[in-house]
Amino acid sequence: MKVVVDLNRCQAYAQCLYAAPGHFALHGREALVYDPSPNESARAEIERAVHACPVRAITVSPDDTSAGEAA
Repeated sequence: MKVVVDLNRCQAYAQCLYAAPGHFALHGREALVYDPSPNESARAEIERAVHACPVRAITVSPDDTSAGEAA
């Protein structure tokens, strides 16, 4: 899975930190750091973070690299 945060839209409300603390962190007051390709086992936490974001800055998509390996 691929996680993308639109850092222009993100307002540092930090709701993602509470939903998925192992995958999102704030450095300083506003610099969001996140794991762009977490394991599939983290999907439930990541989905909670997506839904918790009040400005909908987080998106999740399938990881395209696994599709290329199967071909």
